[in-house]
Amino acid sequence: MKTAGTLAAIGVAALALASFDSRVAGRLAQDRSFESLAGFAPIKPLVEAAIARHELPGAVVLVGRGDAVLYHAAFGQRAVQPSPEPMTEDTIFDVASLTKVVATTTSVMQLVELGHIRLNDRVAQFIPELAKDDKTGITIRHLLTHTSGLAPDLPLEVEFSGAGDAIRRANDLAVTAPTGEKFVYSDINFFLLGDIVRRVSGERLDAYVKRHVFDPLGMTESTFLPPAALRPRIAPTERCRPMSWPCAGRSDVPFLRGVVHDPTARRMDGVAGHAGLFSTAADLSRFCRMLLNGGRLDRAQILSPATVGRMTSPSTPAGMKDVRGLGWDIDSTYSSNRGDLFRAGTTFGHTGFTGTSLWLDPAAKSYVIFLSNRVHPDGKGDVTALRGKVATVAAAAMGLRAPQGGALRSSSDRASAHPPTLAGIDVLETEGFARLRGKRIGLLTNQTGRSRQGASTIDLLANAKGVTLVALFSPEHGIRGEVDARVSSSRDEKTGLPIHSLYGETLRPTPPMLDGLDTIVVDVQDIGARFYSYPVAVAYVLEEAVARKLPVIVLDRPNPIGSGVQGPAQDAGGNRYVGYLPMPIRHGLTIGELAQFFNQQRKIGCDLRVIKMEGWQRSMWFDETNLTWINPSPNMRSLTEATLYPGVGLLETTNVSVGRGTDTPFEVVGAPWIRGQELADYLNRRSITGVRFVPLRFTPKSSVFKDEECSGINLIVTDRATFRPVLTGIEIATALRQLYPSEWKVDSYLRLLVNSDTLDRIKRGNSARDIVGSWNAQLEQFRRARADVLLYD
Repeated sequence: MKTAGTLAAIGVAALALASFDSRVAGRLAQDRSFESLAGFAPIKPLVEAAIARHELPGAVVLVGRGDAVLYHAAFGQRAVQPSPEPMTEDTIFDVASLTKVVATTTSVMQLVELGHIRLNDRVAQFIPELAKDDKTGITIRHLLTHTSGLAPDLPLEVEFSGAGDAIRRANDLAVTAPTGEKFVYSDINFFLLGDIVRRVSGERLDAYVKRHVFDPLGMTESTFLPPAALRPRIAPTERCRPMSWPCAGRSDVPFLRGVVHDPTARRMDGVAGHAGLFSTAADLSRFCRMLLNGGRLDRAQILSPATVGRMTSPSTPAGMKDVRGLGWDIDSTYSSNRGDLFRAGTTFGHTGFTGTSLWLDPAAKSYVIFLSNRVHPDGKGDVTALRGKVATVAAAAMGLRAPQGGALRSSSDRASAHPPTLAGIDVLETEGFARLRGKRIGLLTNQTGRSRQGASTIDLLANAKGVTLVALFSPEHGIRGEVDARVSSSRDEKTGLPIHSLYGETLRPTPPMLDGLDTIVVDVQDIGARFYSYPVAVAYVLEEAVARKLPVIVLDRPNPIGSGVQGPAQDAGGNRYVGYLPMPIRHGLTIGELAQFFNQQRKIGCDLRVIKMEGWQRSMWFDETNLTWINPSPNMRSLTEATLYPGVGLLETTNVSVGRGTDTPFEVVGAPWIRGQELADYLNRRSITGVRFVPLRFTPKSSVFKDEECSGINLIVTDRATFRPVLTGIEIATALRQLYPSEWKVDSYLRLLVNSDTLDRIKRGNSARDIVGSWNAQLEQFRRARADVLLYD
């Protein structure tokens, strides 16, 4: 084995490396350019610094131009648990989504060249099971460019077995966007393509690509389902049970090593069009050289030059922000691994979830390969920035230059600058309030009802030409969101209008309150948890509006914590004010979508209209909207607290403080009987993704344990993309049950949880991950039920 950090020589024209692989990398040309080697020198400290920050355990980097390998080095460790192993240049990696371009796209394009597939052929021609009306127009080209409108993936929490089951489940999912109109990166697109290769060629994808691509290219260590003999050189990923997701993180569960990390691919027996390939830097170097040489390497012609040019040229509709080739990324929100010096629009590449990437420049015949197992050992690593930095250093060392007029802006820079989101009130204002003209309006709102410019919805409607604002309605906490108690009806000082409280003597509008109205308008900011009360206030308005035949218009606002769906549905017959319908704790819907869901599922029959936002996508968090944060309620003071609330909030009906009466509600959990260091240590050893726990002491000034010193924990969200608040809440509950069984009043946990089975599992001492797994059927049922009300991609 070669030692980590060994540099392959810089090739010169006389040294064509026709048979280069990892075993001969150390015997390359002796003529080295000192100046060029110095240009690659910054890669080592960049990678080593990222390793020290625990962003990855180790990596292999290979840079080439033409047939010469200019740089090849290994850094850090291949494994850190259960025992350390040094990274070597011949390490075999789970390359994750590089499977899409290396295996699947290449196979599909070979079949296109043979006339067996056409890019505009409908997918249903090959997969008749994909027969639902919203999918019949999807073509091969739509799959390759991620413009099919299919969902990003199957629900990861739901276990299944086999490719056939995967296709059936894909057909059951509603499309997320009209076919051909939006770029939605989707693993489903590519496992369908992998299955099409099987159906057309008669060979499963792994067998096809081995016979037609890997063997001819001499890629001897690229394979699906690697044999046991290769296992010592394979970089491990996470501790995962065979079919489960998220991964277990438990010492009694072995690391995946030679088994694909992606849960959907694992459930498809390890061979799928979107993930499952294992490879080395040396093998991928041969693949890159083939592409840069017009589809040919040595005596093997894998693709025609025309095919290589077609699949690496822009293939998404003109004007679409994300530019993709056929399979390959060209200039999109996923292009951060391009760095700052490879030319945007004329170069191409791809990334993999496990921490892998390729980027190629056909004009300069150069390429950069970055391979890591950043998900080892606990799934918390992140190489997004590092991959781009390595590519930039490599481009500079090779003398590549950005186009005239300045440095290129990377796609990650563009992605961080979303177009401004217009809330429903902003859209209504731009229309000149035309939808309300001639109407007498009742408005359900509070302090969160404001436009982008800061004007209150009350003032905007009161001053709108042709609109008569007659009455105001306030939800819990009152019209200004300041009261943590029942609220009496009153009168607005500025407009003189009556304010009818829907959290006082009544929870729903009474007939006298609705007298003289033509329409009810709703503008309130929800926070994305089932037991937050504002959506229920909206539901009661819908119910009462039907009796008076009043239309209801909801001015939509973002779900501030994004699209995640987590937690159990509440039991039938529970408190409707903390759960109007049986639905998960974290529902992933906007207030407008929730209103539609209530109207549909309860068969309310309200004449309901939603004024959609503009510039908002389901994956966005509130800080990506550039809307001003206004505390939705007295103790919801930041996006961090809203993110934690679906899990920590469950605890507040028990005998623990969740920080009400402190400066950081829902960021802390404590009680006089808790031992903070013990609880923090217990939870940190659980390796819960995206969060850490710090012991602390605090004294609430109100609410539970007012003026009593509490010992407990401070929750620090370290990665909100992987953080699962409801799982974290259940982890805390199971910890309290185990550590303080006589002190913690577990039965009170049911009040907001409203799921007796989950409470029973906590009492029995089940693990949090097993409890979360018990919700899978409910979550899948909810996703299907909500599909018809989704308004955004």
